[in-house]
Amino acid sequence: MATQHFSSALPIPAVSPAYPMAKPGYGKRSAPDQQPCTRDDFALLPTRERYVAGFVDHLPDGAAMSVKQLAKQLPLYGQQAIGTALKALSVAGHLRRVRCSVGAGDETRWVFRTFWSRTAHDNEWWNTYLATETATQTAAPTATSEAPAAPAEPPAPVAVPQQRTPPEAAPDTAPTTTPAAPPATPAAPANPAAPAAPPALTAATTRPAALSPAYLALAELGRKDIRLALSADDCAALEPQAAAWFERGVDADYLIAALTAGLPAQVDCPPRFVRRRLADKMPPHRPAGHSSPGTSTSAQSPARRLLVECTDCGRPGLPEALPDGLCRPCRAAHSEGGGTPSVDPAEIAVVKAHMANIRDLLKAP
Repeated sequence: MATQHFSSALPIPAVSPAYPMAKPGYGKRSAPDQQPCTRDDFALLPTRERYVAGFVDHLPDGAAMSVKQLAKQLPLYGQQAIGTALKALSVAGHLRRVRCSVGAGDETRWVFRTFWSRTAHDNEWWNTYLATETATQTAAPTATSEAPAAPAEPPAPVAVPQQRTPPEAAPDTAPTTTPAAPPATPAAPANPAAPAAPPALTAATTRPAALSPAYLALAELGRKDIRLALSADDCAALEPQAAAWFERGVDADYLIAALTAGLPAQVDCPPRFVRRRLADKMPPHRPAGHSSPGTSTSAQSPARRLLVECTDCGRPGLPEALPDGLCRPCRAAHSEGGGTPSVDPAEIAVVKAHMANIRDLLKAP
């Protein structure tokens, strides 16, 4: 049960005009059903969490919410302390980190949002909100605006100047012939050893068709994060494992997002690391034709996918699988030691005085 802290809270620093905004489709997004702003907001939180929460609450929608940026603006605490505070705010019901899939077809991509609520909500409220179209539509407007539209310059026909044969390309055997085009045409097949179709051209046209979606997704990992750069042999070796993900109904964006979430600072062996994640994060089987309760099977456009991201390690999952915004390992670690609320010094003094009184009574005859 939360204990009210009567110690004076630190003054919340004003948001600097130079505070960076996140890229379109990312950053802070305010959740609905919030109470008006009052002086007693976050009164039940410890001093550090009140300080961070008050600052985040004053940030505009779309502001950068990374631990690094917040620590730059809040010099009283380092990145580790800010990360711990955000985890505590997630447990208290004030924020959830999510990944939302936007676009359609080959243009689908993931955008990241931190949903913030001044009013704390329980897990049931967050699960209901994130499971509805309300959350996905809230995340979509600026995210979709980020997608580059059709090229601004239309593919208008470009006037190609008349090409002339460079001097170095002129035949050495007939320098005095008139510059007529017909003699140059029969001179090309003079070499009987020239093949009818260049081997390089046929290889280039056949190779892309042989690459599976699983192979292409693995090859894209290094472009998304250099720590997971794989060689061609690595992609071929891991292709069967990645293909098993596609057989369970996920796409390339889902696979890439799951494999690149919560990476350590250094990955010593990317192939072994990816192999382990492919096995540990294998998605469950989803029956064909499965639809979520309350959704219409006759909908013309597919529903947007939304995953909650663990506030501590970044592991993605469904809202109901991450209560308090934490995955199972992080929630266990938080309950063991990291989630202990700070104790008011006045309460400690009262307990010590009470224990001293008991000792005095025991010494009495």
